[in-house]
Amino acid sequence: MLKHLPPSTLIAGVLTIAVGYTGPFLIIVHAAQQAGLSAAELASWLWAVSIGSGVVGLWLSWRWKMPIITAWSTPGAALLLAALPTVSYPEAVGGYVIAGLLVWLIGISGAFDALMKRFPPALAAALLAGILFRFVAELVPAVREHAALVLPMALMFFVGRRLWPRYALMGALALGGVFLLATGGFAAAPSLANAASGPLWTTPVFTLAGLSNIALPLTLIALTGQFLPGMAVLKNDGYEIPARVPVSALGGASLLLAPFGCHGVVLAAITAAMCTGLEAHPDRAQRWKAGVVAACCYILVALFGGALVALLLVMPKALVMAAAALALFGTLASSLSAALASDTQREAALLTFVVAASGVSFAGIGAPLWALLAGVAVSLLLRWQLPKPAKGATSCRESTAKR
Repeated sequence: MLKHLPPSTLIAGVLTIAVGYTGPFLIIVHAAQQAGLSAAELASWLWAVSIGSGVVGLWLSWRWKMPIITAWSTPGAALLLAALPTVSYPEAVGGYVIAGLLVWLIGISGAFDALMKRFPPALAAALLAGILFRFVAELVPAVREHAALVLPMALMFFVGRRLWPRYALMGALALGGVFLLATGGFAAAPSLANAASGPLWTTPVFTLAGLSNIALPLTLIALTGQFLPGMAVLKNDGYEIPARVPVSALGGASLLLAPFGCHGVVLAAITAAMCTGLEAHPDRAQRWKAGVVAACCYILVALFGGALVALLLVMPKALVMAAAALALFGTLASSLSAALASDTQREAALLTFVVAASGVSFAGIGAPLWALLAGVAVSLLLRWQLPKPAKGATSCRESTAKR
């Protein structure tokens, strides 16, 4: 495998993990601080989501020869910012157990597969485009705030797309790294690197508060905000896999690891697109290696804990964000094209895109679910037809009119 592992594939896999640990990881840290968790409990949380993402991602990518990228539930971690302080930590762990069990049951039952078959592909593509748009659009304010770093990287990327498409992203990333080395832009490692690492068992406590505040919202967010767009990423780049496979595998892993602090491991959506597109490898059949690289990085984080996390966090956020946004340009373009290609679904898909891109959150429900609800409602409305009158009734009216 290493003999046929080009630098673009290696960088795609590593960058996927770097994005996760320099952005979404900080949500977990903040949620733990809000709930007053100890350093050992936070370290166990980190170990659980990392080992779960790594082991399941490695098996899925290797077994199916697809870049199946796994991750912890970032929207779920954001939900916990408000939910964790409302319950005790054992109650929260009980909620994690129930959420993992629900996702696993939905996966093995095949219910999610049925949903994917009935769900219009244009809406799934529009949902993905809306999620990606918000991420890619951050490149614009980043140019204003970090012009000396981001603008040359963007120019290098687009020049590279014209001259050497396969290495465009690597060129942009290398240019950004050289600039930061020259200007001393790499930050010192955070104090979290010194925290203990490894699993810590917490006996779950099952309460109504844990069910309503933790379990049900986590399940809903995992299915609609992670698994659905995650499957859309794979399908958009030509990878077909029964949804029951990743949903049941990741639900089972979440269930087993919940007592160690795992709030849920799921399919990645935004970061997955870095490994499923052309930037990872020109040959679609070889991109699964980027998934293996990403999974191995997760396992390394779990094994070496704070030290490896520190190395990832040294990388400035501006550099990671700019490289990730540039890597997602191609996927965003193809998603928009697929979303607007169908004449019958165009309006519904556009509404789905707009709501998903807005990032609106209402009644505790985030933009992905509202986007799906709005898109499906409009799709059904546009396809709804008035019942045609029976032939006998038509003849009767015509006869009456003639008199």
